[in-house]
Amino acid sequence: MVGRITEVWQYKVMLRSLVLSELRTRYKGSFLGFLWTFINPLLMLVVYTMIFKFVMRVTVPHYAVFMFIGLLSWNMFATTVAASSSVVVRQSSLVKKIYFPREVLPLSVVGGSLINYLLSLLILLPVLIMNGYTPTSLWLFFPLILLVEVLFSCGLALAFSALTVFLRDLEHMLGIFLMAWFYVTPVVYSLAMIPPKMMEVFKLNPMTDVVLALQQIFYYGSPPNWKMLVYGAGVSVVMLLFGWGIFVKLNRRFAEEV
Repeated sequence: MVGRITEVWQYKVMLRSLVLSELRTRYKGSFLGFLWTFINPLLMLVVYTMIFKFVMRVTVPHYAVFMFIGLLSWNMFATTVAASSSVVVRQSSLVKKIYFPREVLPLSVVGGSLINYLLSLLILLPVLIMNGYTPTSLWLFFPLILLVEVLFSCGLALAFSALTVFLRDLEHMLGIFLMAWFYVTPVVYSLAMIPPKMMEVFKLNPMTDVVLALQQIFYYGSPPNWKMLVYGAGVSVVMLLFGWGIFVKLNRRFAEEV
């Protein structure tokens, strides 16, 4: 594992180039181009605010802020998993022609989604401040929470990008899988709304730990639930090792299959 990480690091220039290519490709051909990085989260905020304030009449204070915190984090995760599943197949010409650590491909998708998420904070942070959520020392926990999500995303990206080379239907199944996963993650509802009998089941979801921790530091103004966050971090590390193990085992046959 250490040897593979070292090799990937030696190809950091290629990784950076692929991340930039991922970002350019995402909005290729669109008139506004990279500006969609800011427009998309802003439009999401407007739409959800209108729906939940005037149509569904949710009474949670600053509900749009509450929902937006979790939604941005979830979108980064879901986009990473969905896009990484087909990245090896999409880059088949590279895989067949030159040698490089294949892990660079799914990791470039993670990098692109991470940059998009960080840029979307330029929308989230002003929204928080305008609604009276002033910066506190609790916001310093954000990089740690983000790291947990990134590690978990990397593990799934590595696993699914390798498996999809051999099971092409997996790419289409992921859409349904992620939709179901979204509804068992407290993005559009609070953890308090979950029936006590189901609480432990929901807490097994690592994305629950991430989203809840973000809501706690930004929305509730309280420290993260350390028991849940440590659990989430442990699952993320295990998922990273598991996903990387699958990738290493299968990547020898990529050139034959793509």
